[in-house]
Amino acid sequence: MKVFVSADSSSLSIGAGEVADALAGEAQRRGLELDLVRTGSHGLFWLEPLIECERNGQRVAFGPVSPPDVPGILDALQTDDLAHPLNLGSVTALLESQGQQRINFKRCGFVDPVSWDDYLATGGTQGVRKALELGPEAVIDAVTRSGLRGRGGAGFPTGVKWRTTHNAAADMKYIVCNADEGDSGTFADRMLMEGDPLSLIEGMVIAGFAVGAVQGYIYLRSEYPHARRALQAAIDAAYDNGLLGNDVLGSGQRFDLEIRLGAGAYICGEETSLLESLEGKRGTVRFKPPLPAINGAFGKPTVVNNVITLATVPTILADGADSYAALGHGKSRGTLTVQLSGNIRRPGLYELPFGVTLGHLVETLGGGTASGRPARAVQVGGPLGAYFPVSLFDTPLDYESFAAREGMLGHGGVVVFDDTVDMAAQARFAMEFCAIESCGKCTPCRIGSTRGAEVIDRIRVGIERSANLALLEDLCDVMEHGSLCALGGLTPYPVRSALKHFPEDFGMSVGAAVATG
Repeated sequence: MKVFVSADSSSLSIGAGEVADALAGEAQRRGLELDLVRTGSHGLFWLEPLIECERNGQRVAFGPVSPPDVPGILDALQTDDLAHPLNLGSVTALLESQGQQRINFKRCGFVDPVSWDDYLATGGTQGVRKALELGPEAVIDAVTRSGLRGRGGAGFPTGVKWRTTHNAAADMKYIVCNADEGDSGTFADRMLMEGDPLSLIEGMVIAGFAVGAVQGYIYLRSEYPHARRALQAAIDAAYDNGLLGNDVLGSGQRFDLEIRLGAGAYICGEETSLLESLEGKRGTVRFKPPLPAINGAFGKPTVVNNVITLATVPTILADGADSYAALGHGKSRGTLTVQLSGNIRRPGLYELPFGVTLGHLVETLGGGTASGRPARAVQVGGPLGAYFPVSLFDTPLDYESFAAREGMLGHGGVVVFDDTVDMAAQARFAMEFCAIESCGKCTPCRIGSTRGAEVIDRIRVGIERSANLALLEDLCDVMEHGSLCALGGLTPYPVRSALKHFPEDFGMSVGAAVATG
C-alpha cells in the first residue's frame, strides 16, 4: 500500500509526524506492506494532517487525520466504497474546484521533494534543457515576453534585471536567491523549498546560463531548518545527477550552488542588506545606484531574485513564454501564490491567476472568518502592507489595481481580521515593527518610527489629537520620501490606510479621517 504524508514544517507542526508513525505502526500490526512517501504540503492547512492513499493508480485523500483515526481509515481502504467521514476524494479535483492553476506548486504534495526520479517523471529538467538549446539571448527574451515580475514584493520585470546583468562586462557574476522570507503571514518560499527544492535549483541554473554566472547562493534565514535540510539534500541530488557542477547536463556549462545562512533580520530581505550579510558584514542598506545587477555581491554583477521568481522560470522555458503570459490580468501575468492566514476559516496557500478579487479570496475560498464574526480588515503585502476594508473587497489581485488603491501585493501574504480588531493598535504595531527591524542607517526610518509609535499613543488617548494627527501625517511623509529603503518608505502604508478607512478607532469622525489621508 502506497501512502503519502506531508513532511513540511506546516503539517509537522500540527501532527503529521505522529500520523505517519501511527500509519507505520498500524500497518506493521496488520502485516500490511506500507510504502510511506513523505511529501511537501498541498497548502490545504485546514485539512492537515492530510494523508493520501494510492489505489488502482488513483489517490484518495483523508483529512484532517489524527492518530486514533488511522485504524478506521485502513479498514475503509480494504472496502470498495472507501466509506469514512474523513474521505475527501481527490485533492486534484479539490484544487481545480477552487480555480487554482498550479505552476510553482504543481509538484508539492505529490512527490518526494528530493527524489531525482520523481523530479524527472514530473517534467523536471525540461526547462534547463530548453534553455541550453535556445542560448542566453533567447532565454532572456522568453522570460521578458512571459511578463514574469519579481515575486519578492517589488514586482520588477525579471527579464529587464537579467538583461542588465547579462550586458554588464565582468570576470565574475553571481545568481543570488533571496530566501529570507521575513514578512508576517508569508510562507510560500518555505513551502516551495521544502516541497519542490529542485525546481528552484533548476531556475537558478537557467538564470546563471542566461546572464553568464557560474556561482549561485541561496540566502536562507536560520529559522528555516526544514527548508535547509531539503535544499541541501536537493543540491546533493543535483550534483549527483549533473544538474550542478562543471558540466551541466553534458552541456559543458558550469554552475555551482551553495546555501548561505542569515540570522533572520527582516532588513536582510532587502537586496542590498542581503548582499552585505552574504559577504559576512552587518546587514545594512547600501546606497543605490549602483544597482546590484551591475555592482552586487563582492562588487560583481549579480541577479538577486526571490524563490518563487526563480522557480517559475523552468516552466516558462518548458511550456513557452506565451503559455505563461496567457494567464493573469492586465500587466500582472501568470499566477500569484496567495498565502491566506489570520482570522480565516480555510487558511493555506492558493496559487491563482492574477485578477481574482480580494473578496472572492476571503469569503469564497477562505470561507470567511474563523471566529464567525464579520470580516473588518485585510492586510495584504506583509507587515508594511495597507489595510483594506470590506468596501474594497472588489479589488482584483494584481499589482496595478492594488497600487491604484494605495496598497501593494508584496509577497502575496493576506492576513484577515474580524470586527474586534483595534486598527489604531495595528497602526502602532507598524511603527513599532519598523523601529525594531530598522538597520539604523537612515534617520527617517530609525528615529521616525520610534516617534511615530509615540505620536499614535498620544492620539489613542486623546492628547492634542488634531495636532498629533497633523504631526503623524508629516512624519509619514518624511519616512516615505526620506528613507533609504522600503522598510522606512513603506511603513506609512499601514498607518495611513488605518487612519483613512478606520477613523473611529483613532477617535475621529469619518470626514476628519479622510482629510488626513
